[in-house]
Amino acid sequence: MKNQETGCRLAINNWRRLSPPLPDEYLRNSVQAIRGVTTVGVLLGQSVGWAARLLHEMVANHDDKAIREFVGSWVKNPYVYNMGRMFDSNSIQMASSPRFDIYGNEFGLGRGVAVLSGYANKFDGKVTLYPGRDGGGSIDLEVCLLPENMAAFECDEELLSLVNGEEAI
Repeated sequence: MKNQETGCRLAINNWRRLSPPLPDEYLRNSVQAIRGVTTVGVLLGQSVGWAARLLHEMVANHDDKAIREFVGSWVKNPYVYNMGRMFDSNSIQMASSPRFDIYGNEFGLGRGVAVLSGYANKFDGKVTLYPGRDGGGSIDLEVCLLPENMAAFECDEELLSLVNGEEAI
C-alpha cells in the first residue's frame, strides 16, 4: 500500500497563464487538468503543508510553455476525455469554474448560503472548489466521499485543525 501512487488532479485556469493572455471577450473555456503525484507512504509521512506545497509548485510551474506543449501533443494525438479514465480511487479531483461568480447570482431570494454542484458526476474523492462566499480569498469546498472515507476524514486531527483555522499550514 505504501508504494501505491496517489494524486490530486486540479482544474486550472489557463486564461492568464498564456502569453499573451486570452482577452476577456474570449467566449470559451481554457481550463486544463494538472496532477500532482506521490506515493501513499510518502504522503502519510509528511504534513498537510508538504502536500499543499506540492500542489502550489505544480500550479506555479504551469505556464505558457506547459500549456502549449500539452496542446501541441493533443493536436498530434487527439482524444476525447473518458471520465472513467480521468479518475482513480486512489486520488482526488478538485474542480470549479474560475470564470463563474457562483455567489454573484441573485434571483430575488437573497444571497446564497452555500453552493452545491448537483447530483451529476459524483464519485468518491471529488472535491469542488468555489470562491468563498465571504470573499477575501476564502474558498468553499464541496467534498464527496463514501461514508467510510468521510468517517476517516472526520477523524484526521491535523486536517481538522487546519479546516477549523486552529493551525497554519
